[in-house]
Amino acid sequence: MSDDGGRRERRRTRGPIQLRGGEPDPRREGTTTDQRLLDSRGPSDWVHGDPWRVLRIQSEFVEGFGLLAELPRAVSVFGSARTKPDDPFYAAGVELGAALAQAGYAVITGGGPGAMEAANKGACEAGGMSVGLGIELPFEQELNEWVDVGISFRYFFVRKTMFVKYAQAFVILPGGFGTLDELFEALTLVQTTKVTRFPVILFGSAYWAGLLDWIRGTLADHAMVSPKDLDLLTVTDDVAEAVRVIRAADAAREAAGQDSGDPAPVEG
Repeated sequence: MSDDGGRRERRRTRGPIQLRGGEPDPRREGTTTDQRLLDSRGPSDWVHGDPWRVLRIQSEFVEGFGLLAELPRAVSVFGSARTKPDDPFYAAGVELGAALAQAGYAVITGGGPGAMEAANKGACEAGGMSVGLGIELPFEQELNEWVDVGISFRYFFVRKTMFVKYAQAFVILPGGFGTLDELFEALTLVQTTKVTRFPVILFGSAYWAGLLDWIRGTLADHAMVSPKDLDLLTVTDDVAEAVRVIRAADAAREAAGQDSGDPAPVEG
């Protein structure tokens, strides 16, 4: 756009940003950014804009880091919110949470019902630390009653960072899309060495058999994954074996000179 017979509009600055056209000119609007900020009147739509949203995202990272920074060694456990208390996998979740607590690990879940509740319950009843990282959803879902330390996030990607940053391993109980999302997120991070020496354990061999057959028989056959990628997963029906795999990875970290209480190293 131009002013005064085709001349380019005069360049302006807004903080570190330079503007030339396409933005309201405060000389024409009659107000400045400071004035609009300090004026309590008028519409509140601005708090839902992207610049303000960046600050909310930042605050979620700060709150999460502050809450979880002093956690002991921890394991993130995933599974369906739809798992019923009479389901064998609920009982397995309770057993797993207790075994992890007895081995000295905090248990981190999504804080919801079902398999998440089971793992939190097991950890809590065994005297361990039970952590819930909830998420704002269209339907109401409160943190389960077995969570000792909990926080609810607005943004999935902030929550995902907390699951990985403060855990030494993932254990995946049977679940649906959300559980699969966490599973493949973890596998991608390990495959690309964004995190290293990070066990990803599928619990329930019969439940996961179809997925594993597809990975081996379709992905691998079409060279979409390499043969060594198949070794990134451990499949078990034994709680004791899952804990052994996690402790072995801790021992490997110690042998490499990294404190086993530290998060898995992040590269790149």
